[in-house]
Amino acid sequence: MTNWRTVFGHDEPYAEQVDGIETAIETARDGGYTVIEGACGTGKTMIALTAGIDLVRDPDSRYERVLVLTSVKQQLRQFETDLETINANLPADWNPVSGLTLVGKADVCPYNREGAGGITDETVYDRCETLRERTRELTGEGGSTTAGALTATARSQQIGLADSANAGPQSGSGSGPGSTGTRGARYLETAGEPTPYPPEMPEYSTGGPAGSEVEYCPFYAQFLEDLPEESSDSDASEAVPFDVTETGLLTPTDLIAQSVRHGTCPHSVMGAVLGHVEVVIGNYYHAFDPTTTAAFTGALLDESTFVVCDEAHMLEPRVRDLVSDGVSDTTLRDAETELSRVLQPVKFDREGRQTQGGSKTADADLVRAELNDTDVSVEELERTLEFVQDLRGELDRRVRAHLERTNRGWQSNLTDLEDDEIPLRDPTEPAEDELSEWASEAGYSDAIWVRAQTVGAVVERILNEAEDEEKTRAMPTVGRLLGEWYRQNHTAYFREIELERTWDEMEPADSWRRAYTARLALHNCVPSDAIGSQLGSFGGGILMSATLEPMAAFTEVTGLDYLAREEGRPVVERQYGLHFPEKNRESFAVSLPKFTYDNRGRTDEETPTRTAYVDALAKVARLPGNVLVGMPSYGEAEWAAAAIEERLEQRHDVDKPVLLDASSSDDATESLKDEFFAGDGKVLVTSLRGTLTEGVDYSGDRLTAAVICGVPIVNTSSPRTKAVRRAYDDTFGDGFTYALTVPAVRKARQAIGRVIRSPEDVGVRIFLDERYARDSWDSVRHFLPDEAEFQPVSPDMLEFGLERFRTRIEAKE
Repeated sequence: MTNWRTVFGHDEPYAEQVDGIETAIETARDGGYTVIEGACGTGKTMIALTAGIDLVRDPDSRYERVLVLTSVKQQLRQFETDLETINANLPADWNPVSGLTLVGKADVCPYNREGAGGITDETVYDRCETLRERTRELTGEGGSTTAGALTATARSQQIGLADSANAGPQSGSGSGPGSTGTRGARYLETAGEPTPYPPEMPEYSTGGPAGSEVEYCPFYAQFLEDLPEESSDSDASEAVPFDVTETGLLTPTDLIAQSVRHGTCPHSVMGAVLGHVEVVIGNYYHAFDPTTTAAFTGALLDESTFVVCDEAHMLEPRVRDLVSDGVSDTTLRDAETELSRVLQPVKFDREGRQTQGGSKTADADLVRAELNDTDVSVEELERTLEFVQDLRGELDRRVRAHLERTNRGWQSNLTDLEDDEIPLRDPTEPAEDELSEWASEAGYSDAIWVRAQTVGAVVERILNEAEDEEKTRAMPTVGRLLGEWYRQNHTAYFREIELERTWDEMEPADSWRRAYTARLALHNCVPSDAIGSQLGSFGGGILMSATLEPMAAFTEVTGLDYLAREEGRPVVERQYGLHFPEKNRESFAVSLPKFTYDNRGRTDEETPTRTAYVDALAKVARLPGNVLVGMPSYGEAEWAAAAIEERLEQRHDVDKPVLLDASSSDDATESLKDEFFAGDGKVLVTSLRGTLTEGVDYSGDRLTAAVICGVPIVNTSSPRTKAVRRAYDDTFGDGFTYALTVPAVRKARQAIGRVIRSPEDVGVRIFLDERYARDSWDSVRHFLPDEAEFQPVSPDMLEFGLERFRTRIEAKE
């Protein structure tokens, strides 16, 4: 065992941290994983970083880097903070631990950040690829200029703008987004740094006729200029204009500032740095999204990487979404258009007619030349076009038929339609889906499905060549989905049509497309193979969360048990409970009737169950300070907020505002959170499916109590939920427990864990529902690792317990 204490960022570790670090190091040396469930205050972030960095700095270890994955932004910030703490406390003769936080292209592109250069969030990815490709063509073999000349041109265009401004009446003032001026000088500025280039995208004249100027990216040109002759984008660390081994943590803002100061591309620099820093901090996309790993982070997915999966209770649902697939009706329409555009010149050439605006053979020759380099024929393109057209027609027919069955007169009430699902098989009985059956009956062979992805790649290449522009095309996406639709089985995968509520005034008034975006969806119900396979590609690591119990279920659904059983890789479990003073908290499980739909009734009904819950919620709400109320859904949250407010108004001893969280934008949620934290005590009612019950810091006096109503099991009537449950039945034997109950209890535990965040925090944690309080056939009490702390109490005893706690705290004060 190495001396990891040199890396540890604090004076003295907790006993749990010692055990966790040493277990993780020893397990990772054997190629295994440590699974840690640790309550708040365990110091899980420091455990993971210390173990990983110690292994990376050990010359006898296989590990070269730590890859941190988390789904919560606040936790990402915590890893950054702890890494900075480690660096601040390293011995003076040690180099700082180099680190990098990954963000998307839209976040680092200087033009997009400042709304300049004709680049927006919607166009940044396509525009970036096009501008990069043009820059490479201009400077590559056979190109007409050099990368250095392009950057010089861009710099001179800035000077030209300055001279022009100085000469005119506006001299002395810059203008335009992201621009700054001194005596008329105009240049793009971002992340607090001026760049050497103007806000407008520069152009290069190819020397041809008028109008032959082409745009290019000067930042990318500078990156190419800095590349050594034998290097490339995939091995480009020498093009980085600063020493990453001396910078410690490189935050996105630092990355952008240091890059643009030199005039180079921040995103390219991020990719070049990626393989040369010791700690990479990102999210689940960077390891589990096939598109992201193929294009950006794939080089990190090997045995030299120690991976840390934070908030690991979210690993299964997040990866399920990432490895599922789908295409919208709009994408199918665009794919149909792309196929038609490729085929049109060939068809016109056959008929001796001219295509619009050009020679009758020019485009046809291009298409044939590209096809000659592949095994795709014109006939195959035509047959694929027919299939896509008929597929759209069948999609339209099925949506209309569904609406006729479920919403009579829907054409007259489009604004009343809600999100919906159209299953393509009985979700409880694995079988071939109806769309595949339709295609077979319509005469479309297996080859149509299998070859669609190859056809899509050819269509993309032809259109990019014809338009001299790299763009995201629809046909490759459609082709990939069709191929997967055919290849994947019908037990672990569920196929359906999703209807998402939107509004498009351009569609006819009686069309469902005016109200809906329809999507063909292929859901991976059981992502354990995908998770386990990807975890198997790393050398080892840590998976950690405050809510993983039951551990056996977690290791099964994440594929860890397969790695242990089939590959002999050790999987070691550790559980660390709250070690903060017990006298600072009370924990109750109140034996109220089950908060299920059958028991509680509709939100507009005054049922005995609802009355009992309002009584209990009002008692908790009267506690001094802030109270967080977690409900199973936003609809129930709306009911609870109104009911609590009414009860409080009936009493004159408490004047406490009640805030309601609704499904809304991030900005609205942040504003609500700030309002909750400011001033005197309030009640905040939210859905346990929202963002305010996970990853939010309620430390200090921000929260006095958290109360959870019911077990937040998702809507079991949804076809997709039924399919997941059946798939889990077949895979794990108990679909209801594995797919529904365990994730719901983890949601509730995450919310209840917001109260006690430090040794000084004081608060009350309350579960309302007899399933938390009693042992029964549907009890969830055994899923609470600290169940002994949650005292089972009757509704009458709850008030006594709350008053006892209030008295104790007032005496302490």
